[in-house]
Amino acid sequence: MEQISIQGARQNNLKNISLDIPKHKITVFTGRSGSGKSSLVFNTIAAESERLLNETYSSYIQHQLTQYEKPDVDLITHLPVAMIINQKRLGGNSRSTVGTITDIYASVRLLWSRIGEPFVGYSDIFSFNNTKGMCETCSGLGYVEDIDLNELLDYDKSLNEDAINFPSFRPDSWRGKRYLYSGLFDNDKKLKDYTKEEMDTLLYTKPKKLKNPPSNWPRTAKFEGLIHRFRRSFLLSDNFEKNKFKQDVDRVVTQSDCPTCNGKRLNQEVLSCKINGLDIADFTNLSINDAIAFLKTIDNDKANVIKTPLLKQLEALRDIGLNYLTLSRPTPTLSGGESQRIKLIRHLNSPLSDLVYIIDEPSIGLHPEDIQRINEIIQSLKAKGNTVLVVEHDPDVIRIADYVIDLGPQAGKHGGNITFTGSYKDLLSSDTSTGEALRKPKHLKSDLRPIEETIELSHLTHNNLKDLTVTFPQQAMSVITGVAGSGKSSLIHSGFASRDDVSYITQKAVHASSRSNLLTFMDIFDEVRSFFSEHTNLKKSMFSYNSEGACPQCHGKGVLKTELAFMPDFTQVCDLCHGTRYDPEVLEATVHDYSIADILALTVDEALEYFSHNDNIISALKALKSTGLNYMTLGQSLSTLSGGETQRAKLSKHLIDNVENHIFIFDEPTTGLHENDIHILMNCFDDLIAANNTIILIEHNLTVMTQADWIVDIGPYAGEQGGYLLFEGRPQALLDQTSSFTAKHLKNYITKNK
Repeated sequence: MEQISIQGARQNNLKNISLDIPKHKITVFTGRSGSGKSSLVFNTIAAESERLLNETYSSYIQHQLTQYEKPDVDLITHLPVAMIINQKRLGGNSRSTVGTITDIYASVRLLWSRIGEPFVGYSDIFSFNNTKGMCETCSGLGYVEDIDLNELLDYDKSLNEDAINFPSFRPDSWRGKRYLYSGLFDNDKKLKDYTKEEMDTLLYTKPKKLKNPPSNWPRTAKFEGLIHRFRRSFLLSDNFEKNKFKQDVDRVVTQSDCPTCNGKRLNQEVLSCKINGLDIADFTNLSINDAIAFLKTIDNDKANVIKTPLLKQLEALRDIGLNYLTLSRPTPTLSGGESQRIKLIRHLNSPLSDLVYIIDEPSIGLHPEDIQRINEIIQSLKAKGNTVLVVEHDPDVIRIADYVIDLGPQAGKHGGNITFTGSYKDLLSSDTSTGEALRKPKHLKSDLRPIEETIELSHLTHNNLKDLTVTFPQQAMSVITGVAGSGKSSLIHSGFASRDDVSYITQKAVHASSRSNLLTFMDIFDEVRSFFSEHTNLKKSMFSYNSEGACPQCHGKGVLKTELAFMPDFTQVCDLCHGTRYDPEVLEATVHDYSIADILALTVDEALEYFSHNDNIISALKALKSTGLNYMTLGQSLSTLSGGETQRAKLSKHLIDNVENHIFIFDEPTTGLHENDIHILMNCFDDLIAANNTIILIEHNLTVMTQADWIVDIGPYAGEQGGYLLFEGRPQALLDQTSSFTAKHLKNYITKNK
C-alpha cells in the first residue's frame, strides 16, 4: 500500500512500461521534451484517478464533469485521488479576480462592513457582482464598451455586398437575413447613400413585429436594430460566440474605464465607506506587498478576528513571489505560472490529506530566488501526508526529490522508456541525459561578441519602471533578468512598442482549431498534398481531411462522438478510417509505400529522410528540427502544443524567412526544454545573429545567462519595489553586484558546478 503500482503503460509513446512510485514522498519526473513524462503522469496516472473518481458519481453528475477516456494501461493499483495543478491559465471572465478566485475578497468585504465608516451595509453589498453594490453604469465590470460603427459597417457597400463587416452578419447567415429579408431596405443601396431615417432604422430599432413582412421573413421573428442585436449577442454575455469571434469583437468593440465609478466597479454609496482613508476598491488596487503594510496599520479590536487570517492569506501570496499582483487583477490576464501558484496556495490550507498532488513544471516563469519558496510549498504538501508528483526540468526543483524517475532516452518514438529510477544523488552519476546535464560544469561564455552599435531606450516609465534608460548591443544576445514582476516585460513592451523592425515571439497559443497541424502552421501542407497529387494523379483536395479527402463517416475528425442524454458523451475512434481522418480510398493511394496518413504520423526527423528531394518541405522541416522539435509528428494538432513548443514553432517560421537586420525578442524561450537541449536553441540564436539580427531574451534560466553577451537586470523586487535598473553590462561584471538576486544565484550556479 506504500506505493502506486503501474503495469503495462502504453499511452502515446510509452513502451509498455511498469513501475512503482513511492507514496508520501516527492517524486520528480525528468527527461527530454517529448520523452513521455506527461503521457505517464498526466495522461495515465492523473487521467485514471479522475476517471475512477468520476465513476463514483451518478450519471447525471458525471455528465456535468470533464470526461476522461480510459488510458492505455493494464493496471494501476493503490492510486489515491489526484489533485492536478497544471499550467492552464485560470479562466473566468472579467468578474473573476485574484481576490475572488482565492476567496480573499470575501474577508476584505467582511472587514469593510465591520469597521468601515460610514456603515453602508453588510458584506454582500461590497460585492461588485451584487446588484445592490455594483455600479449601475457598468454593471460592476469597471469598464464600458462601445461599438465602433466605422469597423462594423462598410459604408461603400450595400447589404447584398456584405456591408455589415462581421462574420455572423454576412448576407447568407441567419443574422444577415434578418436585415436582407425584412423588406425595410433597398438591399442594393450603398450605406453611404442611406437617409438618416433609414440608418436609424437599420441601427437603432427596438425589437418589433413587422406589419407586412415579405414571404421569406420567419413568421415569429421580430426585427431588431443592428446595434441592439450586436450588443445583446456579443457584449452582454460571455457566450461561446463571443469567444469564437473574439478577433472581430476586439476589432469592433472599444473599451474604456467607466466614467461613473472610474473603474472601481462599485456604486458611490459603497465607495463612500472607508478605512483609514481607503475605500474597498482602493485597497484591492494595492499590490499584495502594500495591502499587507496597510492592514498592519489598522488598530481595531473588532477587526483582529478578520485581520489575522486575512494577513496570513496575503502573506502566502507574497511568499510564492506574487507580491506584485493586486486583488483586483482579472484572472484571465494571469500567466500560466501565476495561475499555477494561485492554485497551489488554494491547496495549502486544505485539511484533506493522503491525496496525490500532480504538479506541472512549477518553476515556469520563476526566478531562482522564487523557486526556493515553491519548493517549500511542495515540501509542506508532502508533510501533510500527501504524495507529490512533479514534472520538471529545473535543477533546483529536481534537487528536492526523494525519488526521481527519468524517461527517454530521446523524444517521441525514441522515448517512452524508463531510463532511471532512484535518488537525486544516484541520478547525478547516471548515464542519462538528465544526469549528464546536472553534472556538466557551468561557466560564463568566454568568446563574447564585440559591441559596436547599440539600441538605447530612454526614460521608460510604463507600469512600475522608474524612469529607466537602458542600452542593448546590436547583433548580440542580451538577456533581461529579474524576479517575476520586476518590470522585465514592461521594459520590452514600452521600449520597443513603436518599432516596426521587432518580432516579439511569445508562448501564447496559436489561434487554431484541432484541424490545424504542424504542416499547416509551417505552410507546407499544400506542398505535401501537391507532392501526393503529382505522384498519384488524384486531385490535390483529396489529400485534405478538411476537404474532399475527409472520411465520410467522421468528416475528417478521426473520432465519432455520441451524445447520451444524461450519460457522458461517448467518443470512439472512427471504425471506417481508424482515426486517420481520411476516406479509405485516399489511403490506398501511396507514394513509396506511404499513404498521406502515414506521412502525418512521421516525426520531423523521419520526414526529413522521406522528403529528401523536396527543397521547400525540407527547409521547413530543418527549421523545426533546429529548434528542437524533431520529435513531433507532422500531423500533431496545434492545440496540443505546450507554450514552449508553440514558441519554438513560431521561431521555426522565422528561420525559413532568412530575415536580416531585425530584432527578435523571446519571452522565456527555454520553457519546457530539457537542460541538455538548451544548446539547440542557442545554435538557432547564433545563426540569427550571424545574419545581422539582434536577440533579446527575457529569461530566468541560469544556463542561458552564462551564454549571454550582455545582461540587463531589473529589480530588486516585484511591483512597486521593482522597476529599477540594477545592472547592465557583461555577465562577468554582474557577479560583483551585491543588490541583485540574479547575481547571487548566477554566482552560486557557477561556483557549485566547478
